[in-house]
Amino acid sequence: MALIQTPDGWVSPAGALPPYVLALDVGSSSVRAVLFDGRGRPVRGVSARRPYRLRTAADGTAEADATQIFALITDCLDEVHARAGQAGIRPAAVASCTLVSNVLGVDASGRPLTPVYTYADTRPAAEVRFLRQHLDEREVHRRTGCRFHTSYLPARFLWLRRRQPDLFHRVWRWMSLGEYVEFQLFGEAAVTYSVASWTGLLDRHRLRWDADLLAFLDLPVERLSPLTDVSHPRQGLRSPYAARWPLLQDIPWFPAVGDGAAANVGSGCVTPDRIALTLGTTSAMRAVVPGDVPDVPWGLWCYRVDGHRSLPGGALSEGGNVFAWLRDTLRLSADPALDEALAAMPPDGHGLTVLPFFAGERSPGWHEDARATIHGLTLAHTPQDILRAGMEAVAYRLAAVLERLQTVLPPVTHIIAGGGALQHSRAWRQILADVLARPLAVTAIPETSARGAALLALEALHALPDLTHAPVYIREVHEPNEAHHARYQDARARQERLYRLLVATEEDAMP
Repeated sequence: MALIQTPDGWVSPAGALPPYVLALDVGSSSVRAVLFDGRGRPVRGVSARRPYRLRTAADGTAEADATQIFALITDCLDEVHARAGQAGIRPAAVASCTLVSNVLGVDASGRPLTPVYTYADTRPAAEVRFLRQHLDEREVHRRTGCRFHTSYLPARFLWLRRRQPDLFHRVWRWMSLGEYVEFQLFGEAAVTYSVASWTGLLDRHRLRWDADLLAFLDLPVERLSPLTDVSHPRQGLRSPYAARWPLLQDIPWFPAVGDGAAANVGSGCVTPDRIALTLGTTSAMRAVVPGDVPDVPWGLWCYRVDGHRSLPGGALSEGGNVFAWLRDTLRLSADPALDEALAAMPPDGHGLTVLPFFAGERSPGWHEDARATIHGLTLAHTPQDILRAGMEAVAYRLAAVLERLQTVLPPVTHIIAGGGALQHSRAWRQILADVLARPLAVTAIPETSARGAALLALEALHALPDLTHAPVYIREVHEPNEAHHARYQDARARQERLYRLLVATEEDAMP
């Protein structure tokens, strides 16, 4: 599985090779449909995108409308179906991935009774504290791979039961967006081990819903979808969709996987020695490990790619959102000259210490109430100093995740990075290479999550012997600077001291 360097991962319709997979990617800000060829290359001109916005409020609300998202999906499918037909391309399958840690309640006919509650909705904070008081969080973490957090379903269900008990009991089934789409198109739905692992309710060892948690929540298992694997498709669209998309009506439709798992596969990080780093609005580091991970480091999580591959890693609430907030608040212009100026600055030349918790902390400390801090400001500091300090601070938090992740992995040979925030900032890419002290390869694939879903479908179709045979396309590699890394180590130590002073609890020091 060699790295293939290319400035552009797209392929023209004339150069594309069968079999073709149409991949749907439902993210937190847009819906995308992209056609991929048999080598996992996106086919130029055969894609569609529809943006949308979460409904947010100061109380922590972060919701979506399932019917709106489904309408955007069908619009994208209309456009890609037409373009594929014009290009003379017949897809062999449809694959999908979605944002994860989302849930909505539906009635028996599949009509939504609730909004889609997303991972970013922090209203169940009191229920997280309740869970920690009444259950052994470390034992639950061992079974499910998840901490107690507002993004996971145990706290969400307790919150809904307390806030809207009548509505909670009227729900026929709780499902994710991927299941909802599948139910609309086929009249039935199942949830993959991948998506279920992001709920905090899956026993990741036995690959079944966690009986102890369901009993504590007084939630009958029948109110959750049956479990399945990503390699088990449905066929035969129901009316009116069969007539609407004749190219798609009788081909396999594979169930949705989590977008984080798909991003690893799509970037080429499908073996334990390769770590995927995603830096978009938020950020994450993940690795694919065959089989189970017996002991997950405290502070990290462990999800599933499918029934025979695990996904240990950590996710931060901070990423491009930190950059965007600082740039906008400090009134810095969003032009290429800004990134050039940031890249020219010396590492930690400002001497500032930043805790970048504008949206609370997830990995590794999981302090939802943590808040951002900028320490060491003087009259001599400039807006660019503060912005660069914020970018470096995010890199330090990712380094803390990497240190923990390495305890369950073999020596890491590659870190492959993607995400919009990284794609647009050479300065941040070099900062990360220097902080992590490893070469940082930048993926040439613009849609890594959609590509990952497509590659999993190609594997299930036996068009790929396994995922390691898929080409890995990269755009460039940033080599680390040892002298810069040494300076960053001192700055990381400063950040850790401030973290211990303002955020950490006694439990953070426990093994």
